Amino acid sequence: MPATSTASTPRSTCASSTCTATGSTTLDLSGHPLAGVGNDIKHCQSLGIPVFLSIGGLGGLPTNQSAFDLADHLWYSYLGGDREDVPRPFGDARLDGIDFFLEPGGGVGGGEEHYYDVLARELAKRNSSRAVVGKINSPAVRLTATPPCAFPPDGRVVGRALATGVFERIHVRFYDYPNCTSWIEDAWDAWAAAYPASKIFLGLTASLSDACYFERHDVMIPIVQKPDNYGGVMIWDRYNDGQNYNHYSSYVKNWV
Repeated sequence: MPATSTASTPRSTCASSTCTATGSTTLDLSGHPLAGVGNDIKHCQSLGIPVFLSIGGLGGLPTNQSAFDLADHLWYSYLGGDREDVPRPFGDARLDGIDFFLEPGGGVGGGEEHYYDVLARELAKRNSSRAVVGKINSPAVRLTATPPCAFPPDGRVVGRALATGVFERIHVRFYDYPNCTSWIEDAWDAWAAAYPASKIFLGLTASLSDACYFERHDVMIPIVQKPDNYGGVMIWDRYNDGQNYNHYSSYVKNWV
């Protein structure tokens, strides 16, 4: 999901043979239609398609402790944790991981910190602690990041989070910001060189109305495929992909 329209569900997104993430603007899901979401998640996973919860955006976490608390909430409510006193919005479905939607800027109240680096490290620790808590067969927590295209990344927020080295994939968003696609080759080479341990994905928008909508991917894809850590293409989002007259994802798949 990210949830841009009730017309798009996890199951319908998986039917497109693409990978997606699930998110909300807050952790309060009251009022959101959750019936069937858990079964849809498990259906996607049965097809080998991982499902992530996307968190972040503008703002941030006010303290170290809030990052620890959020890590606990995510672990027990959506991931591999199990506590009887913590409700699970999606039932017994367990998400594959967390995507950090990173934006530059100050923290809560205009401060310097977002503490996403603390949250990322804390979630990564859950992988090594599974055996200790008797959850040897619980799924590993997979972490991905979705930063804006500007390089070098904002040091206070984006750069600090990425410097943790815990993200298996980085989806660089070459949209939403002016001139993202005008210097894509130089920026792409810099991103790939800076994070060799992560798979780097080219983030494109499927919406014709978005800034930096990129039509000539047949020219660009061979260029971005050169680094060894090229991972693929990330498309935002499934709803707009379906609305696009040429079904952007189907077009892009011919080149990746």
